[in-house]
Amino acid sequence: MDKSFIFFLIIGAVFFYFVMNVIKDTEMENDPLRDASYQQENQYAQYMKTDSIGQDILDVSFVDPATQIKAWNASPLKTEFLDIFPDFDTMRGFVKNRVRGEELVQKLLQRIDKAEDKFFSGLLNAEQTKQMLEKL
Repeated sequence: MDKSFIFFLIIGAVFFYFVMNVIKDTEMENDPLRDASYQQENQYAQYMKTDSIGQDILDVSFVDPATQIKAWNASPLKTEFLDIFPDFDTMRGFVKNRVRGEELVQKLLQRIDKAEDKFFSGLLNAEQTKQMLEKL
């Protein structure tokens, strides 16, 4: 090989190493500077998992009930759950299959039962029922 080509490769490798270290150092410096909203949005991301068939699940099995509710309210699964309305049977199946955490599952199932009773008895319209399901 030509000496100038080898020299060019060495200079390129040194440049690449330098650039990567500068980027890494910059990222490390900015970690503490992330704003509170970013941390709040991602506070409950640790509870989002993927099950064996590739579906996102919320696994809050080993945390206290208050944290379970907060994680549910911050979860993208909540929006997916509300999109199923007014199919209450599918909503129950969704909770049983995609939410882990006994207390949270029981609260959600009770809320679905109450909302279904009030909706079909005519006490609540569709929007009011959806709001009832949204609040936990």
